[in-house]
Parts: sequence; C-alpha cells; structure tokens
Amino acid sequence: MKPLSKLHQRVDKSNSVLCIGPDADITKLPSQFLKQKYPQFEFSKWIIEQTHEYVCAFKPNLAFFEATGDQGIAELKMTMEYLQEHHQDIFTIADAKRADIGSTNEGYVKSIFDWFGFDAVTLHPYLGQEALQPFLEREDKVSIILCRTSNPGAPEFQDLKIEGKELWRIIAEHVSRMWNIRDNCMLVVGATYPEELAEVRKIVGEMTLLIPGIGAQGGDIEKSVKAGMNSQRTGLVISTSRAVIFASDPKQAAQQLSDEINQFRV
Repeated sequence: MKPLSKLHQRVDKSNSVLCIGPDADITKLPSQFLKQKYPQFEFSKWIIEQTHEYVCAFKPNLAFFEATGDQGIAELKMTMEYLQEHHQDIFTIADAKRADIGSTNEGYVKSIFDWFGFDAVTLHPYLGQEALQPFLEREDKVSIILCRTSNPGAPEFQDLKIEGKELWRIIAEHVSRMWNIRDNCMLVVGATYPEELAEVRKIVGEMTLLIPGIGAQGGDIEKSVKAGMNSQRTGLVISTSRAVIFASDPKQAAQQLSDEINQFRV
C-alpha cells in the first residue's frame, strides 16, 4: 500500500480534507483539564473525540508536549496510543519541522515514525535531499516538506530569487520531481499566500499539499481550496488548531469548517 493511501482513504470515508492540531498548550488549557493527572493527554483525547468525525488527519505540535518535559513526552505517547487504538484510520502528522544531517535524522526517524507511530512528519528542506534521505527512504511513511510557509516573515528567505526563480518555487520543483520518487512526499504551502499556492499546484501536479494558516492566521478558505485542489478535487489537507480546539464547541466548529471547505470542493 502506498504511504498516502491511508490519507486518501480517510478523505473519502470522512468526506473531509480538514486536519486539526490538538495542540495541548499547557498555558491555555481549560481549568477542568489542569486538575487532572494527565492534563495534556486528557485535553487531546477530548478534542479527538469531539472532532474525529470531521477530519482526515490530526497534527499534534510536538513543541507543546516537549515544553512540559518528561510528562509531556509521555502524554504525547499516550495520545498517539489512543489514536492507534480507537481511530487507527485517521492519518497522523508530527508537526515537528525536523532537519539535520543524515545520522541525526536516523534518530528522528526512529523516534517519530517507530516509537511514537506517526504516519508523517514536517521537515525543513535547507540541508538538502542527502541529509533528509533517512526520512525519504521510508516507503511506509510520508515526508512533508516546508515550501511556502504561512507566517508573515516567510518572504524573508522564501522569496529570494536564484537564477530568476523564488526559493519556494525551486523547493516545489525539487521535491515534486526529484525527492518524491516513492510517492511519499507532500509540501507545506500556507493559506495566507493563495497566489503562490496556485503556482505550487501548477508545478507539482497531483501531489497532496498541507495547507496551514486557516483560522487564527487569517487564511481565506475559498481562495485556498480553489488554488490548492488537484484535478480530483482533493490533493489538499487544510490544517487548523486554535480556531477549533479553543472554540466554545469544538465539535460544532470542526463540522462547520469542514462543511465550509467542502462548499468549494464541488
């Protein structure tokens, strides 16, 4: 089975391209969770149960768990074990943005893919294909490469031109044409840059894109969906966290967001 088959099957089953980050920021958790023995796990579990009907993927940000030390790491592991036991059909992404030399990446591969059990991980391309080879060689897992990120400071380096081409454009070309030989790569392209998103879609063909920036970062849903869809009206995973997980009713927020996205997939 191809590494992205799990994601595609989940998109079809849920009729959703929504991804939610159960980002258990200990400084923002509601008080009822802070009173519990495992607050980050209990919050994550609650978000999962509130929203799982309406998502194709969950994308925990490892930083929020790492920030609370040993217990946070243990609670992330508990969260992944819960997903594997109760919602094993849902695609899981480690929002980790890892990148290092090859030998160090071998350790990240074992940790993220084999110990935690994630299906995919976000990665920086700056060290090149050779360094990321331990990730790219995993035919059973997915490497999600940062291309045009959603943050306001993204243009500082990503818009720099090399022989007339912006760096983000070169990354899209390299990943889609040279790195994706196992069909196990995706690209991160922010919803806050819809024109660049449309250009990336032209470059990469049918590849699946991870699109953050909806919600708190201000990305436009209609523009993002129309710019990011492939010819099958899929090929995109739209990610949000705060707009759903800290809503007064996360279930309703997830359903509304998924429905709104689907309005523009027809």
